[in-house]
Amino acid sequence: MPTPSHSRDLHTPDERTTPAGEVGEVDVVVIGGGPVGENVAARAVRGGLSAVLVEAELLGGECSYWACMPSKALIRPTQALAAARRVPGAQQAVTGDVDVAAVLARRDSFTSGYDDGSQVEWAVGADIAVVRGHGRLAGERRVEVTTADGSVVPLVARRAVVVATGSTPSVPPVEGLADAPHWGSREATSAAQVPASLVVLGAGVVGCELAQAFARLGSRVTLVASSTLLGKLEDRAGELVADALAEDGVDVRRGARAARVSRDGDSGPVTLVLEDGSEITADELLVATGRRPATADVGLDSVGLPTDAALAVDTTGAATGLAQDAGDEGQPWLYGAGDVTGDAPLTHMGKYVARAVGDVIAARAEGEAVQDGAWGAHATTAQQRAVTQVVFTDPEVCAVGLTADQAGDAGLRTRVVDLDIAVAGSALHADGYTGWARMVVDEDRRTVVGVTFVGQDTAELLHSATVAVVGEVPLERLWHAVPSYPTTSEVWLRLLESYGL
Repeated sequence: MPTPSHSRDLHTPDERTTPAGEVGEVDVVVIGGGPVGENVAARAVRGGLSAVLVEAELLGGECSYWACMPSKALIRPTQALAAARRVPGAQQAVTGDVDVAAVLARRDSFTSGYDDGSQVEWAVGADIAVVRGHGRLAGERRVEVTTADGSVVPLVARRAVVVATGSTPSVPPVEGLADAPHWGSREATSAAQVPASLVVLGAGVVGCELAQAFARLGSRVTLVASSTLLGKLEDRAGELVADALAEDGVDVRRGARAARVSRDGDSGPVTLVLEDGSEITADELLVATGRRPATADVGLDSVGLPTDAALAVDTTGAATGLAQDAGDEGQPWLYGAGDVTGDAPLTHMGKYVARAVGDVIAARAEGEAVQDGAWGAHATTAQQRAVTQVVFTDPEVCAVGLTADQAGDAGLRTRVVDLDIAVAGSALHADGYTGWARMVVDEDRRTVVGVTFVGQDTAELLHSATVAVVGEVPLERLWHAVPSYPTTSEVWLRLLESYGL
């Protein structure tokens, strides 16, 4: 049976937070207390403004309790074990398998028992008020908070309201799915035990990471992919991950589509029927078919904005598509940041945007010039040109900037360099090291606009690529960035040599 998702009981008194009725009027109201909302509020306060975070669940949000941290805690132990088995000498010392109970206990330690007390203490210490309840826009610069007892308390923002409500799972319209209890990512990352068998519907980042994690923890896993794996990344990356999943015993069904789902009661076996008529039966079904911006119940309709689409924003995070009454200050008042905007739905990218949003709100409040040109202090240029991402499968997949196809679609004249990661550093790192790299070069500017690495521990290579892309470093200058020997970073030398330098 699916595991509960550990939401905070809002009926439990919490002396660490501020009653909504005591806030009244404040400079900045942030709806959503995840990492994005926290960063907006912190930067606004740093800029001399007062701020309040309105959060209905746990302060710290999805990433802290149900996504980034617990999922990576599930993944890391089996990756460490696999890494040891690839190195003779260490390999002989490995005489057993992972201790599943210990893995789950370590996972739980990262969620602090689903207690956000330390997060609240941080916010209070940073002079940010925290209000428990569900926040909704109620017109220009007004927010209504529904508290635990059902009462509705108004808040007024003197300067800005920021919507940072994140995203929610996108569940496909598969016959019977709504009536069959199943896992989403929350239930999977908080599972109290490892099921004997698991079917994963969806082969994006969440589907691939958790399929491998549960297979290595002892589940018999089937991954159902409607097309390729990791479809938003370079094709070769998905192919290498598919090979690795198969080696771990995952039954990868590519080009398969779900037709209907049924379950024997609330906790019996679940059966997924594919369009070709084949059936897959397992103890649990994880639906990992993506997420959508959480705009449905934020009150955007009160200011004439749609509630069934992402919140559209400009490069400073200010909402577009509404007649923003700028008031006496002549400045926007409604902003969005993070997954709710539909742009680069990744925690670190959301936090990057949040810092810009908090800073620009403070700058506008002080009448300072807004630096919203490319790479300006108040712009979110990396959101368009240098998004970074790591997929924590084994092998890892990491990428920054544009894929080859995206660069072509953007009208760039490019050259693509592909090669296997076969350098002294990778050979030392693991026997039989399997890795791949792609560098996308803008031929007119002779700068790198995109890089993808696939391989064990390649995530630590990503920031070097990010600096090259963001810094728009000319290839002739990049040639002088000499990689240390013998490290896997020597792949940079090989990429540049393959280009022709």
